[in-house]
Amino acid sequence: MTHADRRSRIIALVMPLRTDMYVPVRMEIAASVTTEARRHGYDILLVTDDEGPEGVRRASGPADGVILTDVVPGDPRIPALRARGTPAVLIGLPDDPRQLSCVDEDFAAAGALCADHLADLRHRDVGFIGYGSDVHKRHAEYAERTLAGFRERAEQRGVRFLYRPCEGTYDSTARTLTRILADRPGTTGFVVQNEAAIGPLLGLLQALGRSVPGDASVVALCPAQLAEQHTPALTTVSGPARELGRVAVGQMMRRLTAARRGGPPADERVLVTPTLTIRQSSKATP
Repeated sequence: MTHADRRSRIIALVMPLRTDMYVPVRMEIAASVTTEARRHGYDILLVTDDEGPEGVRRASGPADGVILTDVVPGDPRIPALRARGTPAVLIGLPDDPRQLSCVDEDFAAAGALCADHLADLRHRDVGFIGYGSDVHKRHAEYAERTLAGFRERAEQRGVRFLYRPCEGTYDSTARTLTRILADRPGTTGFVVQNEAAIGPLLGLLQALGRSVPGDASVVALCPAQLAEQHTPALTTVSGPARELGRVAVGQMMRRLTAARRGGPPADERVLVTPTLTIRQSSKATP
């Protein structure tokens, strides 16, 4: 019996949760997927362990379809999905999108928005504080594509920048900031990609006598609810987490319908635009 012949009314959402991730955003995506799936009469089987291809094969057993997150280049879970013949949607961009639909935030656009905002405010030296080593070891696309988009736009706008990875603890953020200011003392703008480093950075700048936004502007890649917990409230570039879940379920419904009808589904690729929200942490340099 093929997936097209039976209907469990279950969709598996494979969403590994790791300590280096900002979990609230993941849970917002999961909540959006669950709510949208219920609108179509489906329940969600949430798989949070990182079990690789075996986890995908196990999850696809009872499910009509699989939504896979945290996609990386050469992701070994994708061939396992294809081999099962399970209708699949990715939240993330695969190397090879054949037989798949995918949706993701336009992370390159997010990086470009950060560069444009600071360039518009006449900042010419910027420090970019990224994620720690574990994120880069697995080549997480959200980190790499954001940095690539920032780098390209910064070069176009004449903004010099230093990129430094950071584990996000207070001590690692202090070391990162010290390195940036030692190498580029005139740095007046900061982009923070690692959510855990935001609070330490604001405290460290204050301790150094650099007021935000008077002496340094800070732009964070984070959701609005986190931005508004800080003082000053942070200028942010935010991804539409709920929209990702809504689009992914819509793609899944179309793939399931095509499978039941015996025809090949259309492979869809959607990039959702992020939003720049200007708050109190950024202003023009003198």
